[in-house]
Amino acid sequence: MLTLLNLLSAIALLIWGTQIVRTGILRVYGSHLRKVLSHNVSKRPMAFAAGIGVTALVQSSNATALLVTSFVAQGLMTLTPALAIMLGADVGTALMARVLTFDLSWLSPLLIFLGVIFFLSRKQTRAGQLGRVAIGLGLMLLALELIVAAATPITQEQGIRVLFASLTGDLLLDALVGALFALISYSSLAAVLLTAMLTGAGLISLPVAIGLVIGANIGSGVLAFLTSSLQTPAGRRVALGSLLYKLIGLLLVMPFLDPLANWLDSLDWRPEEVVIGFHVLYNSLRCVLMLPSVGLMARFCNWLLPDRPDDSGIARPRHLDPTALATPSLALANAVRETLRIGDLIETMLNHLLQVLQGGQTALSKELRRLDDDVDALYSAVKLYLAQVPREALSEHDNRRWAEIIELAVNLEQAGDIIERMLGKVQDQKTAQRHSFSDSGLEELASLHGQLLANLRLGLSVFLSGDKESAKQLLREKRRFRAQERRLAHAHVGRLHQQVVQSIETSGLHMELIADMKRLNSLFCSSAYVVLESGETGALHHEDNGVE
Repeated sequence: MLTLLNLLSAIALLIWGTQIVRTGILRVYGSHLRKVLSHNVSKRPMAFAAGIGVTALVQSSNATALLVTSFVAQGLMTLTPALAIMLGADVGTALMARVLTFDLSWLSPLLIFLGVIFFLSRKQTRAGQLGRVAIGLGLMLLALELIVAAATPITQEQGIRVLFASLTGDLLLDALVGALFALISYSSLAAVLLTAMLTGAGLISLPVAIGLVIGANIGSGVLAFLTSSLQTPAGRRVALGSLLYKLIGLLLVMPFLDPLANWLDSLDWRPEEVVIGFHVLYNSLRCVLMLPSVGLMARFCNWLLPDRPDDSGIARPRHLDPTALATPSLALANAVRETLRIGDLIETMLNHLLQVLQGGQTALSKELRRLDDDVDALYSAVKLYLAQVPREALSEHDNRRWAEIIELAVNLEQAGDIIERMLGKVQDQKTAQRHSFSDSGLEELASLHGQLLANLRLGLSVFLSGDKESAKQLLREKRRFRAQERRLAHAHVGRLHQQVVQSIETSGLHMELIADMKRLNSLFCSSAYVVLESGETGALHHEDNGVE
């Protein structure tokens, strides 16, 4: 019982080491990995090479699968290059299995020792996070040694020998057992290395080992598909395509199992090396041969997992991928995209409001209220998403960006509420009192509305780019809006003096709408202050002189 517990704890340590390496690499190089995986992969060979490189870096094809499915789910990447990356990931994990079979017992304590020193002394720096990666790599190497040490006594048990002796080379049965190994150990790498050890101990024959290795590949595909269950259909298609490719590989190798086993057995290699060598050869040939078919596989997966229409009536976040929370830079980028989406909804609400002012139909009023519900839902989603970002892992720049996103999201949510209240005021005036604006008054409101809409767009652009010149321009536009608002208020009073009936009837509403637009404009222009405050304060004071 103690031996089995030692084996399970070693497997758990391997999983934990892999997790530490993945999160550490993503925290240091997350944004760079995103660029590598989501850009410049239009050519299949480049995507294939990117999959090999990233998997070698994060030490896990499952980690690569999480990244790729996340990017596809967010619309950053199409399915075809994503499948090419996953084929490269299969080759990358096979190569890493070969590297980890070398005698690296001296490397594990060295990595853990140096990693702890760097991580504890420079925890919030890049060097500290690289120390975290070194700790993870050291734990992985140590775990592999412990797995071999713990499994060796188990293999001497008579019952275990009988169990493995029952595997007679039936490829389907062996593949099923190998898949279970990968699922239990949460790693195809551990399953392959365990298979190599069992082969070296003479407990299983080479044909059985081949079946277990192929099954371990399939198990990792099943694991990735189960992990992607929380993704959108677009993200799940990546895991599905990768799993189908591994099942096709099983079908293709079945007719050649005996000749392949005889050829491998004739090589002057140790049994463990033969198993690892087959793993590298099988994955490399399978993935290279299937690379030209990724377009066809993408269309097939789209047919199997079509997009489901959202009938809930309330907008749902598109970019807030929970798997990116372990990488703060990626999580902040997701929150930025979702916040800009809220800005697009506010722009649509403003356009609807103008049409209502001009006598639009009741349907527009209902649509505007529905859009405000969408704004509230997305604002809550962004707020809760950012609350889950580990603040201690953020750099000073990312901390500022975190605060900027929260501030803009709050401002946009308030803007949505103001626009909805403006709609209510207009409807009350038109339905209860049946009054309408004068032509001059409506023209003035439309002019101010156009200026407000332009400032919203410029404010979102400043938030996204952080450009100081654009921020200064936004403050100038705010000052111009303020001057225009005062001029229109004076013009309205002039019409009252001229006894214009429509102006008298709608005077209160007219002035309230101008005041509401002034508040909206302040909310839209707030991003300029954030950008300029991070630079020279003198520029801010100069541009903001006399601006409310």
